[in-house]
Amino acid sequence: MRGLPKFDDPDLVVGAEDFSDAGVYRLRDDLLILQSLDFFPPLVDDPFLFGQIAAANSLSDIYAMGGTPRTALNIVGFPDDKLPLSILADILAGGADRVLKAGAVIAGGHTVRDTEIKYGLSVTGVATPQELLTNGGARPGDALVLSKPLGTGFVTTAFKKNRCPADVLAVAATSMAMLNQGASQSAKSVSVSASTDITGFGLAGHAGEMAQASDVTLTIRTSQLPVLPGAAELAGLGYHTRASQTNRAAVESLMRIESSAEPVGLEMVFDAQTSGGLLMSVDPGRADELVRLCRESGAEATAVVGSVAERTDTFLVFTG
Repeated sequence: MRGLPKFDDPDLVVGAEDFSDAGVYRLRDDLLILQSLDFFPPLVDDPFLFGQIAAANSLSDIYAMGGTPRTALNIVGFPDDKLPLSILADILAGGADRVLKAGAVIAGGHTVRDTEIKYGLSVTGVATPQELLTNGGARPGDALVLSKPLGTGFVTTAFKKNRCPADVLAVAATSMAMLNQGASQSAKSVSVSASTDITGFGLAGHAGEMAQASDVTLTIRTSQLPVLPGAAELAGLGYHTRASQTNRAAVESLMRIESSAEPVGLEMVFDAQTSGGLLMSVDPGRADELVRLCRESGAEATAVVGSVAERTDTFLVFTG
């Protein structure tokens, strides 16, 4: 990114250099458009379910920034010379299911022949300046709330090696396919100060981005982290994603791990997530309300997981 040209446009509210989940451009004083793109190979065997998960993951960036998804474009890599097109049809149907649930529309897309399946969406959303959320507004004294359980990386890695129990995969898949729509609406209802979604960089990576963007220190309580059923056991058996090590290395200079931190919780903060929840910074007096609203919207694992403090000698602190 350092070698790319800078775009000097006063209406570019949030650009690629801002550690943000989506780009934001001002169309009018009262109207912003949010744009994001994401795609990846299958994590599950069921093509319809894979389409749901990939679409929910793509839509999440818009929700993380307080936006409402409006349009989406399919992005597809597919080996049509090796696999029947019926599989692709099911993937696209799964994606369309999530886009419809989001109240948006699929306006088209692009497909290329590839050696492996890849699918995702380019999503455009809208927000008013008052609705816009970024990861740069966390305030000292805030509480940190997470809206989905962690551990999808351990579950999907074990699944790829045929070592994941079917019931564990089913619960994880349901979580990944769930939209962050309700959590986003809840966040706006209680006027959270910052928000980001937890995906490939793990909780530690995305929390680190929030801490840097806000110039604060985030304390994560590892004992309070919501975890998918069965994920801790799979972590203990060594089913780590390749990103676990790189995620930890990326935040090594930003963090301090206290002796009280729980080993299982530490495994979870570095685990790469797919279609994870929202991490939200909120006035502590409204944290319980935010948890309640998120749970009522379907995000039943929502929990308070930490706090925000004035910047110290580090950006992240992991404690018990």
